[in-house]
Amino acid sequence: MNLRRPVRLLLVCALAATGWAHAVEASQRQAWREQALAYEHGEGVARDTHAAIALYCRAALAGDAVSAYNLGWLYANGRGTPRNDGYAAHWFARAALLGDAQAEAMFKRLDTPADKPDCVLQAERAEQQRAEQERLSAEADAVVTRYRDWVNTPEQQRIMKIVYKLAPQFGIEPGLAFAVIKAESNFNVHALSDKNAQGLMQLIPETAARFRVNKPFDPEQNIRGGLSYLQWLLAYFKGNVSLVLAAYNAGEGTVDRYRGVPPFPETQGYIKRIQQIFALQQHPFDERITAPSPALPGIASVRP
Repeated sequence: MNLRRPVRLLLVCALAATGWAHAVEASQRQAWREQALAYEHGEGVARDTHAAIALYCRAALAGDAVSAYNLGWLYANGRGTPRNDGYAAHWFARAALLGDAQAEAMFKRLDTPADKPDCVLQAERAEQQRAEQERLSAEADAVVTRYRDWVNTPEQQRIMKIVYKLAPQFGIEPGLAFAVIKAESNFNVHALSDKNAQGLMQLIPETAARFRVNKPFDPEQNIRGGLSYLQWLLAYFKGNVSLVLAAYNAGEGTVDRYRGVPPFPETQGYIKRIQQIFALQQHPFDERITAPSPALPGIASVRP
């Protein structure tokens, strides 16, 4: 349909940020529309305008012009739902852009600014969440590729098999565990620091006891303890990787006291080394593990 340019511009503005639609087969759109019609008119089912609107909305957002027009008509005339000219204008605008020949005239007749119905706002939020998940997944894939390039010795491969087995139990990205192990011990099962930090993930005796590690030089026990600590820190700092790493190196109390990454060259260098391998700045966390740090609201910057 060739809409005159001013009217097309008006319609596009009415539908700002709602023009997307997932690919849905025409047969599925038709099925939703027919179900909606049945609910709208009580054909074979009890009349239920609310259910009809939900199905029409699903079909319209997937690109069905008839469903969009029917929604506009329902709202313009208050059929089974309170009259809402703003919602009607939205649906007539969408129907017009999808090719309905009568919808443009209905949109102009209303002469009302379009308003996004609740189902459109919900769909937009779901789309934004989906896009964010795809972005995080793409970042995670890049990180996976990066750290796997470093796993190149039989010993590292042996240790990483343990990590791959245990990390999902704690909700930890294997790449984060790999980077910490590399930075802490470089995969030396028997590593012992001058501060008595022990094993692959360099657990000091207090941390080992806190997370019930009785044999710190046993690879599986040590990794389990280190993952437990990382899981706790992720919840405490709400997934902020820089703060988690600073706390793993210097203690969570130190991070709280300095309201961020402490100004210690050792800690700042530690974070930079790990982020060369594990670049994600935000990591999923389980808020049920512990309450967040009381210092978080006052942490303005967490750059190492």
